[in-house]
Amino acid sequence: MTTELARLPNGLRVVSHHMPHVETVSLGVWIAAGARHESIAEHGISHLLEHMAFKGTERRSASDIAEEIEAVGGELNAATSLETTAYFARVLKADIAIALDILADILQQPRYAQEELGREREVILQEIAATRDSPDEIAYEMLQEAAFPDQAIGRPILGTQQSVARFGAAELRAFLTANYCASRMVLAAAGKVDHAVLMRHAEAQFGGLNGGACGRFEPARYTGGTRTSPKPFEQSHLVLAFPGPSYRQEEFYTAQVFSGLFGGGMSSRLFQEVRERRGLCYAIYSSCWALADSGLFGLHAATGADLMRELIEVVGAEFKRAANEKPKDAEMARAKAQLKAGLLMGLESSSARAEQMARQLLLFDRLIDTPELVERIEGVSPEAVRTLASRLVTGTRPSVAIVGAGRKSDSYARLAEAMAIA
Repeated sequence: MTTELARLPNGLRVVSHHMPHVETVSLGVWIAAGARHESIAEHGISHLLEHMAFKGTERRSASDIAEEIEAVGGELNAATSLETTAYFARVLKADIAIALDILADILQQPRYAQEELGREREVILQEIAATRDSPDEIAYEMLQEAAFPDQAIGRPILGTQQSVARFGAAELRAFLTANYCASRMVLAAAGKVDHAVLMRHAEAQFGGLNGGACGRFEPARYTGGTRTSPKPFEQSHLVLAFPGPSYRQEEFYTAQVFSGLFGGGMSSRLFQEVRERRGLCYAIYSSCWALADSGLFGLHAATGADLMRELIEVVGAEFKRAANEKPKDAEMARAKAQLKAGLLMGLESSSARAEQMARQLLLFDRLIDTPELVERIEGVSPEAVRTLASRLVTGTRPSVAIVGAGRKSDSYARLAEAMAIA
């Protein structure tokens, strides 16, 4: 298996990973432009732009796009995040040219027909409405807003009913022109792919893209605080987070190891103490969520409203224990094994491989090979984990969101804020 990387004159990076044991290719274009690149007046436009890419071009109707990719048994999709937007496909090895032609077309010649725009707005409004029925979605939106208030990264990616209704074809084209430029894009492919063939198609399909220096965003400013929702649900949800390391910090790997041993699996501290010993909830887990310049280290659990106080007290005690005591060698080894296994298992997927290469190039402008990633995980020490945990619970005000606890939500949120600080 070989990985090759090249750059077109306009700055577009083209990377491929040849996997001879498969018969398909996963490929796509990743752009360093997402929801955090929006002004307040553009809230939700990245997501709408992604949706509209499939609704017709100057050469193809929306049905043409769907029928052409499915006529060769292929799949076509896209995704918007805070920092990136991705348009990707999976096809048989003989159909790379078709997939790239469609991707190039939807990115460079979108039509934004008024009737399609009206229909897709309604689809997104239904998507927004669906999040209002999900306590998880509500809690995480509130957590982001508490952590990063009055910033693009603290706003929901989908936008609001009011903001989505404002956008027309002119606004979509302006955002596309300002943020989709070749120097901020990566064309990545993994599977049964020949790099020379990929390069020829890339030059033909994307060589005319504007190079530019777009895709700038406002630096993250963590604040912290509490947010609650009185909306009733069957369970009460607690989401709590501290400011964590960014992707570009070496401590990111320490945070991943800590997350694994703290709340990353059935053997983790939170699962064993909160579920197995006390039966306070069905599931509890921690996560390390990172961006280019910031991040969050947090946890999520749901329980009955009458058990929320005890849950918060136990979680606070576990954070304090992590801050004061180095983890045992056995739990360090388990956490590292989980991370390495997840990494290596994921890379057996051509789509995961393509995405990993694209994200590394967008973040670091270089590829990080698997042995280096494993070495960074193995290099995390017990003292580094304790130091990180100590800084989390003593350095900054946490962010807390409580959903589904009714009138007690505010008092629970204040309790969680207090208990999480050593």
